[in-house]
Amino acid sequence: MFLDDSKLEKLWPDGEHPGTILGAVQPLINSMGDVLAPPPVPIADNLSIIAGDLGLSAFEDRLSEAWRKCLDDNQPIAGDGFRVVTAFYRLMESAAKQCGSDLVLIDVGPNIGAMNRAALVAADFVVIPLGADLFSLQGLRNLGPTLQDWRQGWLTRKAGKVPVGLSLPSGGMSPLGYVLLNPSVRENRPVKSYLKWANRIPETYSREILGQEPHAQTAPEDPNQLVMLKHFKSLMPMAQDARKPMFDLTPADGAIGGHAGAVQDCGKQFRQLAERILKNVDDRQLPGGPEFLPVGL
Repeated sequence: MFLDDSKLEKLWPDGEHPGTILGAVQPLINSMGDVLAPPPVPIADNLSIIAGDLGLSAFEDRLSEAWRKCLDDNQPIAGDGFRVVTAFYRLMESAAKQCGSDLVLIDVGPNIGAMNRAALVAADFVVIPLGADLFSLQGLRNLGPTLQDWRQGWLTRKAGKVPVGLSLPSGGMSPLGYVLLNPSVRENRPVKSYLKWANRIPETYSREILGQEPHAQTAPEDPNQLVMLKHFKSLMPMAQDARKPMFDLTPADGAIGGHAGAVQDCGKQFRQLAERILKNVDDRQLPGGPEFLPVGL
């Protein structure tokens, strides 16, 4: 979404894609070498990306196989497993050094497959966006035990036959909180129905993600809620056309009348979210290096 079609055509030519995340891990997919870090693509001041690639799904099976290999007593087999499992982490670490970045954001899809496991193992922190519905509650029930299994699984693997000099992530995956979608703009969803589900999230999040007894009875009182965001669906098409954040839209982009007020409101809410996330990160006091933060799970 950050890149226009002409830039994407250059990054996704026929054949190999050396400038994308797929090209970076292609040697590992082919079992012919290690990662080849592509140069980060600058987007704005203090913001660069590792370009995505629709073909990255080809890495899924290799990642699944590598997780098992890390436990092998044979050094070459275990070494191959570690190089594959840590590929995303090492690429992000390299990009952060090139850009002088303090924070790496990882946007992952809503699943618990091998691809997301490798992304989350690379992460120090996790932010979970939620809707007030049965699907989000069930997702929390699935995610909580999975994160625990992955943390413990990575600690067990790190104690094995790790190749000398290979950079390894901590695998902390520490939950920073959740973001809740505001009910007021959801179509065909009465507020009463929304509150029924929203007020079940604090207990489910505390029990399943944190392994703790809940401290709040309702969503607005929950200290684990980072922010309640409006949907801002009227701004999304404008932002996509303008290729800029919703809170940076101007009258020239079509943000006039009521949309102009929505832009200001959007900016306030996302600033609140960013500041809350940064405060929670700072409170954990990780020593040195960039923090790795997956969002969008």
